[in-house]
Amino acid sequence: MSWYDFIGYAASLFVVGSFLIKDNIIYIRLTNLIGCVLFVIYGVLINNIPIILPNAFLMLVQIYFIFLKKKDKKKQSCDK
Repeated sequence: MSWYDFIGYAASLFVVGSFLIKDNIIYIRLTNLIGCVLFVIYGVLINNIPIILPNAFLMLVQIYFIFLKKKDKKKQSCDK
């Protein structure tokens, strides 16, 4: 087993961990984002496009929704 396999295992732990978090959508999305980033790195290291593409797309999705949630929180605090 090589060192980059550990990156793949870490990615899996973060993605699975994101499904175990309750109550805080930002933490769920951040945890999943870290897993996706690690999967993209892992995919690049092993030169595997089917790992890279969906995780790169999911990274963008997570970043987009984190941005929306932060923007919504900021708007709500300004409305008070």
